[in-house]
Amino acid sequence: MAISQMTTPIDTDPSSVLPGSYRPALTLLASLFFMWGFISVINGTLLPHLRSVFDLSYFQTGLIESVWFIGYLLVSIPAAKLIERIGYQRALTTGLAVMVVGSLGMILAATLVSYWVTIGSLFTVSCGIALLQVAANPYVAVIGSPESAESRLTLVQAFNTTGDVLAILFGKYLILARTTAGTTAHGTLLTPEQRMADARATELPYLIVALVLAVLAILIARAKLPALGSATARVSPDERSGLSLLNHRNLVLGCIGIALCVLAEIGVGSYFINFVSQPSVADLTQEHAATYLTFFWGGMMVGRFAGAALMRMIPAERVLALFALIATAGSLVAVFASGPAAMYGLITVGLGISIMFPAIFALAIRGLGPLTEEGSGLLVMSIAGGALASIQGKLADLYGLHWGFIVTALCSLYVLFYALWGAKPGVPLIAARHEAGH
Repeated sequence: MAISQMTTPIDTDPSSVLPGSYRPALTLLASLFFMWGFISVINGTLLPHLRSVFDLSYFQTGLIESVWFIGYLLVSIPAAKLIERIGYQRALTTGLAVMVVGSLGMILAATLVSYWVTIGSLFTVSCGIALLQVAANPYVAVIGSPESAESRLTLVQAFNTTGDVLAILFGKYLILARTTAGTTAHGTLLTPEQRMADARATELPYLIVALVLAVLAILIARAKLPALGSATARVSPDERSGLSLLNHRNLVLGCIGIALCVLAEIGVGSYFINFVSQPSVADLTQEHAATYLTFFWGGMMVGRFAGAALMRMIPAERVLALFALIATAGSLVAVFASGPAAMYGLITVGLGISIMFPAIFALAIRGLGPLTEEGSGLLVMSIAGGALASIQGKLADLYGLHWGFIVTALCSLYVLFYALWGAKPGVPLIAARHEAGH
C-alpha cells in the first residue's frame, strides 16, 4: 500500500496512538461523512420530484436509486486498488472531485430536462461517494484503539446522519417548496409547462452542493492526515496466499448485512414521502411530508449518538440486536396499520436502522488485520444492495406502498441474526456450518 503518500505517520499499532494525535483527523473526516450523507439523502426529496417531472411509476423511480447504487458495485474494488496506489488522502480528494463533476451534471440535467443526463450525473456522484466510503470507513475504524472501533465508527456516522437530516430540510425548501408538484395535493395532474418549470428547481441546490464539495476537496488535499502504518498494509504475495477473506465469517455474513441494512434504509427514505402523502395514511402534500421525513432521519441521528455511547458499556452485538428489533417492529406497523399510525411506525424504523451500517461494518472487519483494506472494499461494494429498492417499488406498484415495507422487516430480521450469531470474528464460514451440523 502506498502509504508514502501520507504524512505524519503513526505507530504501526493503532492501539498505541494517543487520542489527541488523531482527533483532528477524525474531525475532518466527520465532515466527509456529513457531506456524503447529505448528498445521498437529498434523493429522499429528489425522487418524488423526479417522479412527477418525468411521470414515473414507483418501479421506475426505484430504478433511479438502483443506478445510484450500481456505482458502489462497480467502483468499490477499483477504489481499493486506487487507494493502494495513491494513498488514502489523495483518494479522498479524488472522490470529492468526482462528486463535484456529478453535481455540476445535475445542473445540466435540470437545464435540459433530461432523464438520462440525470441518471448519468447521479451515477457519477455515487462513484465519488463509493471511493470516499472505501477510504474513510476503514480509516476511522483502524486509526484508534481496536476496542472502541465500533463506537468510534458509529459516532462519526452520526455526523453522516446529521447531514441526512439537513438534506431533507434543504430538499424541502429548495426543491419541493419551489415546485407545483411539491405543493399540491397527492395525485394532482400537471401540465407540460408545469413539469418543465418544476425540473429547473434542482439547479440552485446542486450548484450549492458543488461549491461546498470543491472547498472540502481543497481542505482535504492540504490537510495533514496520519497514516495507518502497517496495521492494514498489504502483505507480500507469498504471505497473502495463505490468507483468505472467506475464513472470516463475520466479514462474509457482514457483506450480506450491509447490503440489506442499506436496502432497508433506502427503501424507507425513497418511498416515505409518497407513502405518507396518501389519503389512507396522512394525506399530506409532498412538501409537508418532507417535514416528517426529517423525523425519520432525526431518529437515525439520535440513534447513532446513543448507540455510540451504549457500545462503550455494552457489547456492540447486543446493541445491534436491540436496534434490529426496533426496526422490525416499526416496519411491520407501517405494513399492517393505517392512518398516522403507519407513518409513525415508519418514522420509528429510523431509530432502529441507525446503528446498523457502522456497527456491521466495524464488526465485519474486526480481526482482518492485513486484509482490512480488501474486506472494506467488499463491504462498500455491498452497499449496492440499495439497488434492490426497485423490487420494493415493484411491490408498491402491484400491491400498494405499504406492502413494500415487508422488505424492510425482512432486512431487519437478518441484521438480528447477524448480531446474535454471524458477527463472531475469526470463525471460518465453512467450519461454522460444519460445527452447526453436529
